Amino acid sequence: MQGISLSEMDGIKLMNRIDSKYVTTEAVLGQILERCVSSFRVLETSGGRLASYDTVYYDTDDLKMYFEHHNRRLDREKIRVRRYCDTGECFIELKHKNNHGRTRKKRRQIDPSFFPDCKSCDEALRFIAAKSRYRLEDTSPAVRTRFSRITLTDNNLSERITIDSKLCFDNFRTGRSSTLDDAVIIEIKQDSHASSLMKSILLDLRVKPLRLSKYCVGTVLTNAEVKNSRFKEKLRAVGKMTGKRYL
Repeated sequence: MQGISLSEMDGIKLMNRIDSKYVTTEAVLGQILERCVSSFRVLETSGGRLASYDTVYYDTDDLKMYFEHHNRRLDREKIRVRRYCDTGECFIELKHKNNHGRTRKKRRQIDPSFFPDCKSCDEALRFIAAKSRYRLEDTSPAVRTRFSRITLTDNNLSERITIDSKLCFDNFRTGRSSTLDDAVIIEIKQDSHASSLMKSILLDLRVKPLRLSKYCVGTVLTNAEVKNSRFKEKLRAVGKMTGKRYL
């Protein structure tokens, strides 16, 4: 597959976008990538074509951000700090999903020394105070997610696809850890509900849409006490693919 650099990818950051999520397995991913060879380009960085991500989600003591998602609040936020393991860069990020289904992401680079707990970082505190309805001081690290990512774009640079595998979760508050085995989360990011070659490939391979929040899944898998009724069916669907039982 032809490569694409970070600078070339700048035009399709899609910080304000519509996301479509799918879940499959590593075996099916091989078939998907085979069909992408001539029609897609793959992001290449100094670390190669497979990037390692380390992300910590913040939440209040009573998990308000988790329950906003669980209770289907249309207008919701998530706060996270993300470290790009291959480059060492670190960002404080705010993801806001509005009631029209659009996801807007804002971020600010911070010193990597503040990972995973950036509550003593003045830059992070100012950023969240200016952009979020939450105060960073009222939150703390909740769940850590680690995974490997492949990033693709079509040849027309009209959509960006992230493919996440080897997902691992660690809960700061319960001390528990879990994984999603060989499940793969594919996310298609577009400016609008335009036609998508990747969606056509997934449809042909019978990979169905399945909206799955890494933070929420990580919380459910590592906290046996949290209410999880909204996510049970989704995790059962993932379990059928991987041959595992998660709940």
